[in-house]
Amino acid sequence: MACTSPKKETSVEAPVDTQLKVITAGGTITEVMHSLNIGSWIIATDKTSTFPASMQDLPSIGYRNQIKAEGILSLGPELVLLEEGYLNAEVVQQLKSSGLEIKILHKPSSPEETKQLVTQIGEIFNLETEANQINVQIDNDLKSLELYLSEVKSRPSAAFVMARGPETLFIAGEKTFAQSMFQLAGINSIATGFEEFVPLSPESLVSINPDYLVFFDSGIQSLGGKSGIAGIQGIKETKAFQSDQIISMDGHYLSGFGPRVGKAALELAKAVRKEK
Repeated sequence: MACTSPKKETSVEAPVDTQLKVITAGGTITEVMHSLNIGSWIIATDKTSTFPASMQDLPSIGYRNQIKAEGILSLGPELVLLEEGYLNAEVVQQLKSSGLEIKILHKPSSPEETKQLVTQIGEIFNLETEANQINVQIDNDLKSLELYLSEVKSRPSAAFVMARGPETLFIAGEKTFAQSMFQLAGINSIATGFEEFVPLSPESLVSINPDYLVFFDSGIQSLGGKSGIAGIQGIKETKAFQSDQIISMDGHYLSGFGPRVGKAALELAKAVRKEK
């Protein structure tokens, strides 16, 4: 299915031989469009849209506060799908004032919210049947995860470290994607008593002493590779480092809560357990 110029209703209608020119701001939105087989409609996207990798070959609108309304409008989109809170409020207002059709969508932080987003985007493009099929697959992935967790006994602890170079390190606390993903994967989220991300100190790392430390692949790269982890102050005193229990996963895959959320949680669940 395809469509022509969007209307001011919930969904967009058009003949099947026409593509809509869409710009996305938010990697999860981009992934959902790809899952709906309309990723080719995206003419430009933001820096967080890393799946599929081909999305990064498109013109980039930038990242968060770098994104300007003029840059989006200059590309001639017919529809813009925005992650809620991702763009500056004044940029959103400028886009609205231009008359451009925009949809602001909530970034999911749970599988249920993932399915809601899939349904919502499916409705925008009149692809409700395809969206339902994706949600069925998400449910099947979650059933596989549930079955795996029912067959294992261990519940290891872990902490997520956000690395943006050796001097810029943060630890994820409560109300973060890490806490949600750890819960899904049957992992004891050991960094508690604070919310969001706080700077990582040697003392805090030693005090929580997790069984596993989880990083983004990009975070490991920013440290100069896995060998660079040893340079983090306090890390050598942790069980995770001493047992070589350092996990690295693709950032969007782990934190995006897109259609692959069940697969990502299962992969993480297996990575922290000896009984694969």
